[in-house]
Amino acid sequence: MIPSREQSQARMDLIAQGQAMHTPEQTFTIADRFEQLAAEDGDRVFLIDGEREVSFAQLNSQANRYAYLARQLGLETGDTGAVMMQNRPEFFFAWVGLAKAGITAVMVNSYSKGKALAHALNITNSQLLYVGQECLENFDGQSGLLGERPSLVIEDGIDCALPATARWISPLVKALPDDNPPRQWREGIIGKMPAFHCFTSGTTGLPKAAIISHARWLSVGTGWNKLLGITRDDVFYCILPLFHGAAGMSLTSNAVGAGARMVLRRKFSASEFWNDVRRHGITTTQYIGEITRYLVNRPACDNDRDHSLKHMTGAGMTADVWQKFVDRFGGINIYEGLGATESNCGISNVDGRIGSIGRIPFKEKSNARVVKYNVEDDCHLRDENDHLIEIKAGEVGELIGMILELPGVMGGRFEGYTDPQASEAKVLRNVFRDGDAWFSTGDLVTCDEEDYFYFVDRIGDTFRWKSENVSTTEATEALAPFDDAEIINIYGVRVPDYEGRAGMAAIQMKDGRAFDPDLFYRIATEQLPHYAVPLFLRVSSQSDLTPTFKLRKVDLQKQGYDPNCFSDPLYLLNHRDNTYSPYSEPGLVQLDVAPFETN
Repeated sequence: MIPSREQSQARMDLIAQGQAMHTPEQTFTIADRFEQLAAEDGDRVFLIDGEREVSFAQLNSQANRYAYLARQLGLETGDTGAVMMQNRPEFFFAWVGLAKAGITAVMVNSYSKGKALAHALNITNSQLLYVGQECLENFDGQSGLLGERPSLVIEDGIDCALPATARWISPLVKALPDDNPPRQWREGIIGKMPAFHCFTSGTTGLPKAAIISHARWLSVGTGWNKLLGITRDDVFYCILPLFHGAAGMSLTSNAVGAGARMVLRRKFSASEFWNDVRRHGITTTQYIGEITRYLVNRPACDNDRDHSLKHMTGAGMTADVWQKFVDRFGGINIYEGLGATESNCGISNVDGRIGSIGRIPFKEKSNARVVKYNVEDDCHLRDENDHLIEIKAGEVGELIGMILELPGVMGGRFEGYTDPQASEAKVLRNVFRDGDAWFSTGDLVTCDEEDYFYFVDRIGDTFRWKSENVSTTEATEALAPFDDAEIINIYGVRVPDYEGRAGMAAIQMKDGRAFDPDLFYRIATEQLPHYAVPLFLRVSSQSDLTPTFKLRKVDLQKQGYDPNCFSDPLYLLNHRDNTYSPYSEPGLVQLDVAPFETN
């Protein structure tokens, strides 16, 4: 049964009520929240890392030492300091310590290296680096990056040499006080000011540093606390990297908002997921991308429904996986949504409608709109007054969010990036009236008659072939019956002398499964329109994923169907024999395409 619009809105209002607890002008910061928890519930365990437990008081004491160290090294209120390590308690010591010192933390991707690493440190003007020992190898050949700023290495039990330009942190912090640092170090810092920077996922190009304010972080937590009914007795499971907004903001702020417990795992493990849930009594976790598909693809067990998990929040769960997930693992509340780290708007599915990213039951209560977008010409459609046009049910358009800056209200604020030009590039102006401003999400969505919305694709991921638009997301979902695959990644590649892009698929097979080209051909031609059937296939040993399990298409597109660019088996569509055949020049001739031209 479809909930009434009033029922959907009532649930969404709970989030709004929780978020309204924080304002742009407040002087209460993230550091104050951690000090409050240490004072009121200090002995309570907050973090679990394997066999290690850290209470709120212990975290607070260690963060204090990190704060004193940053100040001792010359940093002042408003400066920036980078944090680069995997999911472990020291990540919290570092970034909370910086917050206590009035310093903006920079959450650096623990997998970054080379140009991307230098970019992250330089674009944010990081004047200090707290780096985990496990990340030192990322600086191989770039030790100069460590020497450009004070670099403190947080030990991780690894046998490796310390770079000459860095220092071990333990002897330094042990000599420092563990009491709360002076409050005046944070004097002048209010809710709307930056608490930390985290980077966009970087599926194309170098990532941008998004600004996350104190009040925004705190309000996300109190908002979701209200909707989910989270209490201090809940247990959160952190399987995504803390440097990313999904874990570093959404999940962590939710736990901290309620004073609940968090179980840390450095890397997601499908084989250990349910064991961890049962071992720790986990009630809530955050998913993204393909994580739920990995879990569904695991062999079934007799105790699949024997667990404590109640809530999962996240994005990217397809309808087929969603249905399989709840059928197999029981009545877990899935809260699918759409909203980037830096976005000022979003849609959340608070009704559990499978496949939907959420509902806008009453437009006047939301700053989100969806406007028509021409994929072929890569532009918005406009009316006779040169304004954008909202979609109707069944149409596809871009999700945008009205930018608001209202006193006492966090909702609708676009905090942007550290690069003002990058921020301005995401703003649409004169959208519905002269002078208005809207955030461009880059997400294409559609809706039904009940105003439930469904993700279609990212702008740029939809490609055009033989005068037809192909949605990579829709094509991937249509190929779900090929269940020997762990992941199917669809993307468009350039073909010499053709307009647009032809479809290509990178397929990662499940363990122990062999690729069957005849079966894939049959499913592809049955499930997809002729123009969307991939011309080229590569069967990969592993999928090309970002650290947050988003499929990275840019490198795959650059390699195209050139067998000299990769070692994966490469196949060509073969309609004559109703199969996909190994790559060959005669096969290209049969397809009437030339060899791939690498730039």
